[in-house]
Parts: sequence; C-alpha cells; structure tokens
Amino acid sequence: RYRTQREAVADLFEYIEVFYNRSRRHSSLGFVSPTQFMQDWVVAQRTRNAAA
Repeated sequence: RYRTQREAVADLFEYIEVFYNRSRRHSSLGFVSPTQFMQDWVVAQRTRNAAA
C-alpha cells in the first residue's frame, strides 16, 4: 500500500492526530471526546452569554 516508510508514517500520524485523538474519550475531559467537550463548551458559553 505504501511506497515508502515516510508515507506510512505520515498516514499513521494523520490517523492518530486527526481521527483517534479527536474521537477517543479522555479522562481529563470527563470521559468525553475532545470534539464533544468543545461542542458542550460552546453551548455552555452561549447559554451563559444569553443569561448575562
């Protein structure tokens, strides 16, 4: 599939950084994914600003 080791490493890096780390649950974020954490944070900020 890969012509060089560099291509394989680049593909693996992209998978880890773009997909895996953004979708896996993190204990430091209350066991939600970074994407879900950010979505929840945005909603909380909008709610907070609307109440102010």
